[in-house]
Amino acid sequence: MTACLVIHGFTGGPYEVEPLAFYIEKHTDWQVVTPSLPGHGLGEGRDLDLLDVSYKDWVKEAEQAYLTLKEDHDEIYLVGFSMGGMIAAYLAAKYTCKKLVLLSTSRKYISIPRISVDLVNFAQKAVRRKLKDDHLFNHYRKKYGTVPVKAIREFLKCMKFTKPYLQEIHCPVFIAQGIQDGLVPYTAVHYLDKEIPVDAEIIYYHDSKHLICLGEDKDVVIDAVYQFLIKEERTRSTVD
Repeated sequence: MTACLVIHGFTGGPYEVEPLAFYIEKHTDWQVVTPSLPGHGLGEGRDLDLLDVSYKDWVKEAEQAYLTLKEDHDEIYLVGFSMGGMIAAYLAAKYTCKKLVLLSTSRKYISIPRISVDLVNFAQKAVRRKLKDDHLFNHYRKKYGTVPVKAIREFLKCMKFTKPYLQEIHCPVFIAQGIQDGLVPYTAVHYLDKEIPVDAEIIYYHDSKHLICLGEDKDVVIDAVYQFLIKEERTRSTVD
């Protein structure tokens, strides 16, 4: 049996990756799990409560989800978005997985200068009265003032803890990154590719921002991830 564990990002929730998770679930017979990390919301309207949780809690929750799946499944695919990408990389290195997908993965930090670019774009959309429909704007608006400094420190600790594990990944890897990402600079992919010892498949999406599974390129991104995950199975099925 096969399972796919999809891990969301810092201050987010399963909603960030739900379009991808739903697509995989619809087109395969795999069990697809999208856990909510401690202190994070289940949806965009849910309040965050990050004051009393640590990065160890986030890693432990994802690790427990992996180990639970491993009890009943022979093959596990790991997909991680943003901070969830680094946690997924940690699991791929410590245990094993069939394939690893890293989406907008924050290897080290978030980029404040890139956020300023998004603010300019928000202003332009406001003039055109299109701002209310912008996923990224709504993402920022609902989080404003809800993220304590302590949580940001825990995020940085999570990056520091998971980074060494990149060098111990040996499964096939797919990396997807938006060029317009306002939180994780697209140059972060170069460092990921340098530290991961396998030849990763990398695709940059020109119109994608940080929420790569919710943005303008989401259908293309989701299909690319799906094709990467099923590539070997499709070939094996044809041979059989």
